[in-house]
Amino acid sequence: MKIGDKVRFLSEVGGGRVVGFRGKDIALVEDADGFEIPMQIRELVVIETDEYNIPISQQKAPKVEDTSHAKSDVAAPYRGKNTPSTTVIVQPETKGGDVLNCYLAYVPVDIKQVTTTPFETYLVNDSNYYLYYLYANLENQSCIVRSQGLIEPNTKLFIEEFEKSQLNDLERVVVQCIAFKEGKPFAMKPAVSVELRIDVVKFYKLHTFQENDFFEDPALLYDIVRNDQPAKQLYVTAEEVKTALIQKKDVQPARKFVQKKEDRNAILEVDLHINALLDNTHGLSNSDMLQYQLKKFVEVMEQYKHQPGKRIVFIHGKGEGVLRKALLDELKRKYSRCKWQDASFQEYGFGATQVTIH
Repeated sequence: MKIGDKVRFLSEVGGGRVVGFRGKDIALVEDADGFEIPMQIRELVVIETDEYNIPISQQKAPKVEDTSHAKSDVAAPYRGKNTPSTTVIVQPETKGGDVLNCYLAYVPVDIKQVTTTPFETYLVNDSNYYLYYLYANLENQSCIVRSQGLIEPNTKLFIEEFEKSQLNDLERVVVQCIAFKEGKPFAMKPAVSVELRIDVVKFYKLHTFQENDFFEDPALLYDIVRNDQPAKQLYVTAEEVKTALIQKKDVQPARKFVQKKEDRNAILEVDLHINALLDNTHGLSNSDMLQYQLKKFVEVMEQYKHQPGKRIVFIHGKGEGVLRKALLDELKRKYSRCKWQDASFQEYGFGATQVTIH
């Protein structure tokens, strides 16, 4: 008998749902009117049970044989060449857990020393399914297995610890999963194979690691499966980028910059947001887009550099300041005779720079 079970009284009419216990012999039963009635457990019979109302924090996962001596919050992973056992113990299930959710997580060992600390890798199984998993990094067209085995339902599993010097090996990773249940019927889930491109720069930034539902410490989480849907492929090859750039050159019409007024002294506004310059950025990396924005900036400066007194407002947005810094570097290098300042805050916020031609 457990909390949430529906029970009937043996010695009198009535019953209700178990909401708690008092010692080993007394159950607290809530009747239809909302009153809690203490009853001897031997005077009750369970007529309906619901395992979905067991909180995850109260569940105890069964022990799985540890063949790797790796640390884990609940179960030990299978590592190296060890073959995972197919004998599992039926786990208590959680409400809503029949929708598959799985995440790859990176957790700093010491969040206060994010620039130097090592990191831990976890696989988070937020579902009622067991998962056979494979975690590997990719080098060119080769796959190098880093961990493989079985992860239990509603469990986060420690995979490995790595140093900053190993980050380049993790730039491209792949996670494969097969979901199943033991000892009961279940809805089949398609096998999952997700390739991710890990942004290694994020491991040097404190704000990258966020509060989450799975760890006490901030963590960087990547979706493997979200609500039964595998994460989309994020890796774009150099050949695909080259093809996309050629297509942009052939297809994209030249943008015309429109002045607000026709008079010579009017302020010219140039929007450098990438979605204002290109209709489609598919296949372009951040570096490709930045170079395209700088190219448009130079085109405008060259067009008006012989018009002293001309004022041009370049709208670059606030963001992380990468484009703004690139514009200022270009002004200092090529157009040092010009003057520049932040544009009107009331009109443009912090996301624009005004250049006056001299």
